[in-house]
Amino acid sequence: MKPTAVCNDNNLPPNQLPPLPIDHERLRRAVRELLAAVGEDPDREGLLDTPDRVARMYAEIFAGLHTDPAVFLQKTFTQKHDEMVLVKDIEFASCCEHHLLPFVGKAHIAYLPNGQIVGLSKLARVVDAVARRPQVQERMTEEIADLIMTHLKPRGVGVIIEASHSCMTIRGVRQPSSMTITSSMRGGFLDHPPTRAEMLSLVFRK
Repeated sequence: MKPTAVCNDNNLPPNQLPPLPIDHERLRRAVRELLAAVGEDPDREGLLDTPDRVARMYAEIFAGLHTDPAVFLQKTFTQKHDEMVLVKDIEFASCCEHHLLPFVGKAHIAYLPNGQIVGLSKLARVVDAVARRPQVQERMTEEIADLIMTHLKPRGVGVIIEASHSCMTIRGVRQPSSMTITSSMRGGFLDHPPTRAEMLSLVFRK
């Protein structure tokens, strides 16, 4: 059996997504109104620049809305490697569409090449582009798996996401230690239990 390629890509290059073309002035007014609505004074010294800062922040964290993640999967390389390729511990930050609160975590992506491979950093960029938009973790997991399956046409894809959600940790039930894990399996990872088991053992091994 050929060795499995495992990559821990924890030193990702700076984000390259373009800023989202937002209506800065409209957003600035909305933030002022929000501050007033919760009983604050938007004109006090500490809050004077907050509306502008929030507008710039949303342009950054929602940049994925105007980025097609598929562009990162267009350049592939012909390579005879028919065993699993796994990129684990891809860190991301996203924003829950239900409360507009952040959820942060790690994505693990494995695929079974079918004659074509992609640069390992491109998988991390796909995760980043999909994460930088209003999201739910379940959909995010499915979207990443579908993108890779569609554009790389591998024999199988497995995606696992682990994340901590602010809507669970700082409000509502307030469970600061809770962790949500979702998975999406395609092809060989869905149909062949030993392949799926191998991926799980590599992802969660201590």
